[in-house]
Amino acid sequence: MAHVPNPRPTGDFRVSYAADRTLFKTKNETYFVIGGILLVALAPLFFGGYVLSQLILIGIYAIAALGLNVLTGMTGQISLGHGAFFGFGAFASAWIAGNGIPVMLAIPLAGMMTMAVGMIFGIPAARLKGLYLAIATLASQYILQDFFARADWFTGGTYGSLAETASFFGYALDSDASYLYLVLFWVIVSFVGVANLARTRDGRALVAVRDHYLSAEIMGINLTKYRILSFGISSFFAGIGGALYGHYLGFVSAEGFTILLSIEFLAMIIIGGLGSVSGSLLGAAFILLLPQAMEIFANAVATVVPAIAQGTAYIKQMSVGAAIILFLVLEPEGLVHRWRMMRASWKLYPFSH
Repeated sequence: MAHVPNPRPTGDFRVSYAADRTLFKTKNETYFVIGGILLVALAPLFFGGYVLSQLILIGIYAIAALGLNVLTGMTGQISLGHGAFFGFGAFASAWIAGNGIPVMLAIPLAGMMTMAVGMIFGIPAARLKGLYLAIATLASQYILQDFFARADWFTGGTYGSLAETASFFGYALDSDASYLYLVLFWVIVSFVGVANLARTRDGRALVAVRDHYLSAEIMGINLTKYRILSFGISSFFAGIGGALYGHYLGFVSAEGFTILLSIEFLAMIIIGGLGSVSGSLLGAAFILLLPQAMEIFANAVATVVPAIAQGTAYIKQMSVGAAIILFLVLEPEGLVHRWRMMRASWKLYPFSH
């Protein structure tokens, strides 16, 4: 009888708990992530200020969107106030650094302050769900916006607040090329942290609260505890993102943290993929780059139809809303699901379907 070599494993299966807890499912996925990090790290050698600024903003928004994905994607709690927590982190870090604390330390401290504020708002929200929860978090948005305008000692009031330049052992991170590495560091820490959280007992409890809270409660999961915890984790990453944003701009103003920003964060996780760590990054990149792509498209069309030039600003704003609707209808599981389908198709070729 002819010897038949061991066939290559097909499908997605696990034979041990250790394999189920691995951070990356395959070696190729590990190489892909490491390669992506190296490409971003080498970007200052090949690109100018515009590309680097876009990479920085994508990283900052991705960190904040990641926090919202923990709350909404993993735990099933909607929030319409995430933009306000993002702003609180920016003001908090500027205030801490303005009192003599190094920026490198002010950033995580701002995240902790924002986490505390988020958990305070999460206490009443822990007993609400659906539309009532959405209204409660919308209230937090307006409460914090009013606080930004009135707390002169903390935010500078209507005048805004200056944010110190970040420095590392005396080296000022005052250029896009240098600040990119600070953002990249926090992106790696944040995404690895949430990816590991999803594999822990607490992470599985958050998902259980999302999938069926009654069954989770029968299993002994404290719903109030984990709902408040998810608000705290979400606010922490919003605060980190806001702190990085504030020190990158060098100035923080309350006008930049309105309800529209909160809606953009929701759009990021919807388009990227609810409950997906990598989807937060994909969604942030999509929402940030889509209006710019639409502006380029509108300007190109304006050379043929000059009247289009007057509506470029409206086209940029409408593109985000249209993208949300299209993804909800055509691809409700987001970009990350489409990528997984493409990857499975390549893996199973020529038998893909």
